[in-house]
Amino acid sequence: MTHPPAAPPFDTGRLAAFLGQKLGARGAMQLEPISGGQSNPTYFLTFADRRLVLRKQPDGPILPSAHAVDREYRALAALAGSAVPVPPVLLYHGERDIVGTPFYVMERIEGRVFGDSAMTGAPASERGAMFRSVAETLAALHDIDWRAVGLEGFGRQGNYFQRQISRWTKQWEGERFRDIPDLSRLATWLAENIPADDTTTLCHGDFRIGNLMFHPTAPRVVAVLDWELATLGHPLADLAFSALAWHSRPEEYGGLKGLDLAALGIPSEAEYLAHYYRSRRAPPPPLLPFHTAFALFRFAVIFEGIAARARRGTAASADASRVGDLSLAFARIGAELIFQ
Repeated sequence: MTHPPAAPPFDTGRLAAFLGQKLGARGAMQLEPISGGQSNPTYFLTFADRRLVLRKQPDGPILPSAHAVDREYRALAALAGSAVPVPPVLLYHGERDIVGTPFYVMERIEGRVFGDSAMTGAPASERGAMFRSVAETLAALHDIDWRAVGLEGFGRQGNYFQRQISRWTKQWEGERFRDIPDLSRLATWLAENIPADDTTTLCHGDFRIGNLMFHPTAPRVVAVLDWELATLGHPLADLAFSALAWHSRPEEYGGLKGLDLAALGIPSEAEYLAHYYRSRRAPPPPLLPFHTAFALFRFAVIFEGIAARARRGTAASADASRVGDLSLAFARIGAELIFQ
């Protein structure tokens, strides 16, 4: 038995009137929640004359640095017209009077978004080009002159991994409701094994297949989505995170491990990484196990936060409890990479 979607936790009439005043949107507004996201609730808004997307903070208590829709908006606005494809943003509203939390609105663009890294449904003959486009898009992001596009002060420079390890460890402790020994071991090891290189670029923070939109028919990325974790940071943190699919299985958030990549038309991790390095104007140092372990550690903490919100009843997705338990899987993969 199917159930109608739950009514949004805000006054849709007030939102429609607000957007009519601010953006000139006309006619009745149709609102459709976008499923699959675990962080900031997102909605399609359809008017007679335009199609929009709204992203807002989740309701309920949140950590001070989490769900930063203002930072998403700033990054998207800064990248408009750049080599990094992003949806056009239209407005940011930082008050709680319209939908109960801060939110921003952007144009809706058409394309394909895949729920797994194997890009199920895409032609095998095109997946190689699609992954090359992913690598090229990430390289273009890391080559952005972040000062020139107005992102001075978007993040701190220097000691990126030290600060990030501290931040994510504190975030885990702030929402901790169970012991995860693999996560504790990773946190300690990472803090003691930070590489000397300290390059700074604009980083997405959650660069993976599920946060990319591909052209409806062509094998290329047309939009990078979900900029909540964007900051100034180390490009190898982004690169390692973008390659985690090769380290996890399909049941572990849509990974690639164990699949017949050649039959699927999907490159190996080494081929993907090589194309990224070829696409950079100024390539960073080689990717090390440290960078992959850090990406796994951070992803595990993110999933543990989802599990904690599910326990409190404030998670954005109905399957948040199940997804949150992926923290155990990614902590285990990270520990196996380093300690075995």
